[in-house]
Amino acid sequence: MFLYKRLVETADPTISVTIYEKGNTLGAGMPYSTAGANDEHVTNVSGNEIPELVTSVSDWICTVSKDTLDKFNIDPARFNEYKVLPRLLFGQYLTAQFAMLLQRAKEIGMETQVYYNTPVADVANIPEKEQVQVITSVGDKFIHDEIAICSGHIWPKKHEGKVRSYFDSPYPPAKLTFAADHEIAIRGSSLTAIDAIRTLSRYNGSFEKGEDGMPVYSVYPESRGFKMVMHSRNGLLPAVRFHLEDSHLGKETVLSKDEIEAVRKDNEGFLPLDYVFQKNFKDGIRQNDPDFYKKIKDMQMEEFVDLMMGMRERRNAFELLQAEYDEAEKSIEKRESIYWKEMLGILSFAMNYPAKYFSAEDMLRVQKTLMPLISIVIAYVPQSSANEMLALHKAGVLDIISVGEDSNVEPDDAGGAAITYTDEDGEQKTKHYKTFVDCIGQPHLAFKDIPYKSLIDERILTPARLKFRDAEAGQKALEKADGKVLADGSGNYYLNVPGVAINDDFQAVDGYGALNERVYILAVPYIGGFNPDYSGLDFGEAASLLVKNAMLR
Repeated sequence: MFLYKRLVETADPTISVTIYEKGNTLGAGMPYSTAGANDEHVTNVSGNEIPELVTSVSDWICTVSKDTLDKFNIDPARFNEYKVLPRLLFGQYLTAQFAMLLQRAKEIGMETQVYYNTPVADVANIPEKEQVQVITSVGDKFIHDEIAICSGHIWPKKHEGKVRSYFDSPYPPAKLTFAADHEIAIRGSSLTAIDAIRTLSRYNGSFEKGEDGMPVYSVYPESRGFKMVMHSRNGLLPAVRFHLEDSHLGKETVLSKDEIEAVRKDNEGFLPLDYVFQKNFKDGIRQNDPDFYKKIKDMQMEEFVDLMMGMRERRNAFELLQAEYDEAEKSIEKRESIYWKEMLGILSFAMNYPAKYFSAEDMLRVQKTLMPLISIVIAYVPQSSANEMLALHKAGVLDIISVGEDSNVEPDDAGGAAITYTDEDGEQKTKHYKTFVDCIGQPHLAFKDIPYKSLIDERILTPARLKFRDAEAGQKALEKADGKVLADGSGNYYLNVPGVAINDDFQAVDGYGALNERVYILAVPYIGGFNPDYSGLDFGEAASLLVKNAMLR
């Protein structure tokens, strides 16, 4: 949608666009349609945090029918841009925005062809014509000058459908609308886990408003044994939404190409993670929260993460959730940010694009140390979700277990799964659950899982990899990396990271290191190696500008 918006804004009638959509609507995508949400699911962004489309959410709300607004308990007179929305309602907003863009294209004479219910099975390069070919699932073939692959979320199924009561993801959530008189294992504790919790809790009990206005949960008689147990690597829950001073996460703080090139020139072609941490995190803290900066100014990234994770790990997860809820309420009421958390969001956004220039050593630091903290703090759990989780825990139907790095899940032929983990006392335990739901979030898909076989066979798409700056470190990693590290025979070592190699404009980089100016990869599951974190709509808006500019060049 953002790329199409950029193209429409050129007002160039010589551009023609073809859209292949596997579903029957444009705009909503997986998270904001029934593929990813039920009525109970809400966004983790408010209207003021949404990048500009055609009309604002608050303006659009005034055009929505009363029946729809009543269904979601929305009063347009009381609505403001700082409120989160039901996800399905937000999906209707995005669909309406796409329809407006299609109308604008028509008015300026930009030809647009939309093929609904048309999955794409393959894409082939046609070098002699400098074109590409799209092959649909029914075998139809179409020729284009350029293609942008924007296929969105993908949830591979490994055991679901083969093992009873084993779910490889909680999506679509309609499959979790069942009563359960037993314990359910939830793998993970992220926003994906909260999606599953919100659905399962409603089909096994009900929320009522207590005397203090907070929700109180009661289990239905037929679900007396119902309980949900989250299995989390570090036993932590994601942080609660607070007021953002910069609602678009510091787009202006992204390092410029000139600065990146200058730094790389002085660092053997690499962009040091410590430089990005200083520029896009600590410098912002120094400017916005001098007192906090004094505490961390001499800390390396690992020391800072240890400090913040240690503070969280020493507290009971639900007590910490309550404390963070109270802190976030004050932040929103006073319209004052919690700056270190906001700067962590900015760091996540800013490091995403130049991450392809990190050394393999720095990428391993990102994966092992930084991402666990980022994934917790910038989840921005909506207040309503936090309240419900506290109510569920108080009712004795929601708990969390810290399972460490080496837990193992084994599907059970009889249904569900057995989870083996080492508890906090160092004792190994195995527990069987009749129902298991994997909620670790969108996986970064491996190169072998990319579906466009022609592009792979022709080496238009190649695996993403990062070079080790220190050969000795590469050699040590090779000895214990379980196939993730390779040597080229010339003394160089590389770390294989998920997905395909792309350049700064999201163009595919082929097997000879050359870019392909016809193929753009914007599907997040396929580019997770070079883009280790992304911010949903913000990511889409920023990436679309780079692609549009490259296309027009």
